[in-house]
Amino acid sequence: MKLMRVTAPEDVFKLINDNFLPLEPEEVLLEKSGGRSLAETICATEDVPSFDRSTVDGYAVFARDTFGSGEGIPAMLECIGEVLMGETAPQIREGQCCLVHTGGMLPEGSDAVIMIEDTEATGSLIQSFRQVAPGENVIHRGEDIKKGTAVLSSNHRLRAPEIGMLASLGITSVNVYRRPKIGFFSSGDELVDYHSASLKPGQIRDSNAPALFYLASQLEADIVYGGILPDIFDIFLEKSKSMLEKVDFLVFSGGSSVGSRDFTAATMNELGKPGLLVEGIAIQPGKPTLIANCNVKPVLGLPGHPVSALNIFAIFGKAIIHRLAGHKDKLFSPTVRAVLSRNISSRSGRTEYVRVILEPDDKGVTAIPVFGRSGMLRTLAEADGLLVIPAESEGLIEGTPVEIILWD
Repeated sequence: MKLMRVTAPEDVFKLINDNFLPLEPEEVLLEKSGGRSLAETICATEDVPSFDRSTVDGYAVFARDTFGSGEGIPAMLECIGEVLMGETAPQIREGQCCLVHTGGMLPEGSDAVIMIEDTEATGSLIQSFRQVAPGENVIHRGEDIKKGTAVLSSNHRLRAPEIGMLASLGITSVNVYRRPKIGFFSSGDELVDYHSASLKPGQIRDSNAPALFYLASQLEADIVYGGILPDIFDIFLEKSKSMLEKVDFLVFSGGSSVGSRDFTAATMNELGKPGLLVEGIAIQPGKPTLIANCNVKPVLGLPGHPVSALNIFAIFGKAIIHRLAGHKDKLFSPTVRAVLSRNISSRSGRTEYVRVILEPDDKGVTAIPVFGRSGMLRTLAEADGLLVIPAESEGLIEGTPVEIILWD
């Protein structure tokens, strides 16, 4: 049996970035761009806001007209009207003011707004009981975004705040990197479709496929499923070649363990150059993972055990999808701080991912390890997240503060 040459996780991430490139850009409507990464730098074509505006409900004033005013000696101002939302404000002179609402346009020449609760109105006479400084309660033209400045750089991932900002600039479409299309195969003669109502002796349902589809869809990828490949090399290779022509990223679930009937590694080397990049990762669970570069298309061979398969895809499959989708190198998974409930031992030299249950208590959140073999689905379903034990560590002590990567 051939010994597996393993690669450190940090080196796997570097190989992914060095070997694969973002997909070609495409133009999409702004409202369809959520979760995508920009393939261009966007500069503001106008000032935001496009006029001086109030940040409170109050009276637009010349700040100097309120200097020295207070509870005992109010400033007296003449109100000449109200600025209606969406309309141009009238001009005011010294000693005058104008009622404005939050977001309303300031009259020409005014340089501050006194909050309405600091005033008292008697007809058109307004008493100001406090002084305001120039610029107080005002956002000036271009203070948020200045015309000509770069507001978003290439590879920036668009979320709701970015989409709203672009809409405020009148931008209705953007150039983003194309969504990756992922081809999935399951492999192994023991597998049957998960829709199967009954099983023959020795058969198991393919539980990995629907779980992996969900993870891929969360990562904004499109999915093509090729079914279950038989343990016949010619068929395995032929179907894999056909699928790779249609997709940007090919994933095999199962068949990555070292064995005489394992065709995944051999197939990867036949699909394109340079072929196999990784033939094992120094990680637990998920050590027998394969990654190849087949004519600049990534091919990932996942372990067959469900825990290992989902673990690896959530870490390295995600990294590949992010690379293809043009996301920045560092995209952080949601985490929560917790305290470890018990001692955990770990073998030095490999990164270990431990499944945990999170339980709130009067001191915060406790992380309770869930142990079980890599093929046990129940332990995966029970877990709320993953605790990462670094390769240089030999374990963690009960009571240690830890960061937990959350499963969705």
